[in-house]
Amino acid sequence: MAVLLAIELLDELVGGSRAAAWPLIRHDLHLGYAEIGLVLALPGLFGSALDPVIGLAGDTRRRGALMLAGGIGFAVSAALSAAAVGFWTLLFALLIGNPATGAFVSLAQATLMDRGPGERERNMARWTVAGSIGYVAGPALIAGAAYLGLGWRGVLVLLGLAALPLAFAVRRIPARGGHQSASPRSLAAAIRNREVLRWLALLEAADLMLDVFHGFLALYFVDVAGTSPVGAAIAVAVWTGAGFVGDLALLPLLRRFSGRRYLRMSALAALAVYPAFLVVPSTPAKLALLAALGLLNSGWYAIPKAGLYGALPGRSGTAVAVAGAGGLVGALVPAALGILAAQAGLAATMWVLLLAPVALFVGTPARPVSEP
Repeated sequence: MAVLLAIELLDELVGGSRAAAWPLIRHDLHLGYAEIGLVLALPGLFGSALDPVIGLAGDTRRRGALMLAGGIGFAVSAALSAAAVGFWTLLFALLIGNPATGAFVSLAQATLMDRGPGERERNMARWTVAGSIGYVAGPALIAGAAYLGLGWRGVLVLLGLAALPLAFAVRRIPARGGHQSASPRSLAAAIRNREVLRWLALLEAADLMLDVFHGFLALYFVDVAGTSPVGAAIAVAVWTGAGFVGDLALLPLLRRFSGRRYLRMSALAALAVYPAFLVVPSTPAKLALLAALGLLNSGWYAIPKAGLYGALPGRSGTAVAVAGAGGLVGALVPAALGILAAQAGLAATMWVLLLAPVALFVGTPARPVSEP
C-alpha cells in the first residue's frame, strides 16, 4: 500500500507544481489563454482515448509491465516539460505524460481497490490524502524554487527522477483479480450499466471543482483578483491545504456518515460558498472562502470513484477503462473554458464551474445501491 500511495503522491506533486507554476510557465513560454486551454485539454483527450485499452490490459497479467512502462514514461514527460521552449514542445511532453499516467497511476489505484473491496471508500479516502499532500507540497515547491532562483523547470526534473524507483517497485506488487476475459465487448457492457453511468457522470461533474478549478485558480488570482504570481501560488496552497485537512477529516467522517449523504450535504454548502468566493472583492475574504471550498470538496473524487469501482466488482481494470472513456468528454472541458475565457473573460467563465455542486446534489443517490 505504501508504494501505491507514493505513486499518487508523486503524481499530485507534479500536478500541483505545474498548476501553481502556470503564470510562470505562461510568461516563459509566451502562452495565451487559448493555448493554455489546449495544453490542458489535448493531452487529457489523448490519454483518455488510450485509457480503455490500458484499463482492459490491466485486467490481465500485463498489469505489472504496463505500470513499469507508465512510470518510465511519466519520468520522461516531466523531464521534457522542464525542457520545453514553447507551446508545441510543452504539448508534446504532456501528450507523452497523460497516457503514461494512466498506466502508472490509474492502474496503481486499481490495484489498491483490488486489495480491499470492502474498504473502497476508505481506501480511496487514503488515496486522496496522499494526493492532497502532493497538492499542498507542489505549490510550496514552486514558491521555494522561485525564492531560491531555481525555477519551475528544476522542480519538474527532480520529480521526474523520483518516478523511476517507484516504477521498478511496482513489479514486486502481486496483482489480484486479473481477468483474462477482458475485451471491448465487456467494456461496452460496462458502459451500458446504469450505475456505472451514474458514477461516471458524477466523477466528470465533480472534476469541474477539482482539477479544472485547480488548473485555472492561479490565473484567476493573477488576472481577476489582481495578485502577483507568488500571491497566486499562495492562493493555490490555501485551497489545497484546506483540501488536505478535509481529506484527513473524511476518514473519520466516513465512519459516521455514508459517502452519499456526505456528498449531498457538501454540495449543498458549496452552492452558497462558491458564488460568494467569486463576487467578494477583498483578497483576504476570497482566501477565506477558498479555504472553505477546499474543505467542502474533500471526497468529491474519492466517493464517486469508489462508487464506480463498486459498480464493477472484481474488474478494476475495466473501471479504469470506463473512466477513460468518460474522460474523453471531460478532456474537452479545459479547452472549451480556455476559449470561453478568451472571448468572455476569465471572471465570467469561472461561473460555469458552479455546475459541479449542482450535479452532485441532484445526481447522488440518497440510498446505497447494492453491487451487481
